[in-house]
Amino acid sequence: MFRLTEYMNQLVTPTPVRQRRGTGMVKPVVIWNLTRRCNLRCRHCYTVSADVNFPGELDEAQAMNVLEDLGEFKVPALILSGGEPLDSPYLFPLAKAARDKVRVLALSTNGTKIFGETADKVAEIGFDYVGISIDGIGETNDWFRGVDGAYDAAVRGVRELKKRGVKVGLRFCLTEGTQHHLPDLLKLCDDEGVDKFYLSHLVYAGRGDKHRGEDAHHQMTRQGLDLLLERAWAAASEDKPLDIVTGNNDADAGYFLQWAEERFDADKVANLRDHLTAWGGNSSGLGVANIDYLGYVHPDTYWSDYTIGNVKKKKFSDWWTSDDQMLATLRTRPRPLKGRCGACKIKDICGGNTRIRALQVTGDPWAEDPACYLSNEEIGVADADRLETTPFRGKSNDPKHQFY
Repeated sequence: MFRLTEYMNQLVTPTPVRQRRGTGMVKPVVIWNLTRRCNLRCRHCYTVSADVNFPGELDEAQAMNVLEDLGEFKVPALILSGGEPLDSPYLFPLAKAARDKVRVLALSTNGTKIFGETADKVAEIGFDYVGISIDGIGETNDWFRGVDGAYDAAVRGVRELKKRGVKVGLRFCLTEGTQHHLPDLLKLCDDEGVDKFYLSHLVYAGRGDKHRGEDAHHQMTRQGLDLLLERAWAAASEDKPLDIVTGNNDADAGYFLQWAEERFDADKVANLRDHLTAWGGNSSGLGVANIDYLGYVHPDTYWSDYTIGNVKKKKFSDWWTSDDQMLATLRTRPRPLKGRCGACKIKDICGGNTRIRALQVTGDPWAEDPACYLSNEEIGVADADRLETTPFRGKSNDPKHQFY
């Protein structure tokens, strides 16, 4: 996740870079898919969810055991997701128990069920943040999410939470079919008092892989980022607060640095670059982890084809600290990148971007990310730096989910 507003603030009020203490393992933010069930049918769903019960999901006792381990492992943040997490029969008791075990507790929902007593319960838990997914205004969102009325229900959810004093964000997936709604969604944030706006680039996983042809063309992506940069600058320099973050395309940090170089003095740009380098870009397998609805552990939510292990068999903390080959390589800096990514002059900032897209397109997780929208000139790469790639032959620790 790239925290655009946070780094934009460095251009207004520069601060020293905070260095990580020690060389120990980074404790990850855990995104936990509590259930695969969902009342919507989103075209970009990475879990390919449906409004039915799926066999094999963790029961409440198993989930509570996992939570106990996460607390003892001292993960800094826990994001409860789905499917639709409100369809989990034990969401609220689990969230209540989690409140004292993690520093940051968040809920990732489609928002359509948040009203009345359910909205009261969400507020009572004390979530630090509730992210509501939305993909356009009105009928566009309903088409993209597969259910008529989904837009109105999601906006109702935003209003119900804001009335109860809950911090709310909108989550938007940028695709060719939705990017023209970006200005209206930013206006919606301002009109409804939304606290955070999260722009997600399409990742080729689940239904998102089937619909990769709808990924915004690179020029459209740049136009979208131009709009976010303008709004983030207003947030940092004027009295127009909105926390803007982006995800799943760490080239955004390089594009932002280029934007800053054109507008600010060398000292501020150098300080900004130091902050971005300390951040380090893509954090799959390092600062981000995923537990899916069956209990399988993955490097992040989009790596469903690569499994480290299952929490029904061994603790999450044991799997995460194991000698898994893929985890070890994802945590390597610099990663063994190839092609444009391997030759890129800002790979220390983006960390090689989203490896799962490279895997889906080439069969090699270390190949160049096809969704990087920066030109060869912008990243200091010559055409000759494009390399042939061969599929990676890694192995999962779980025989049912081997990665070949």
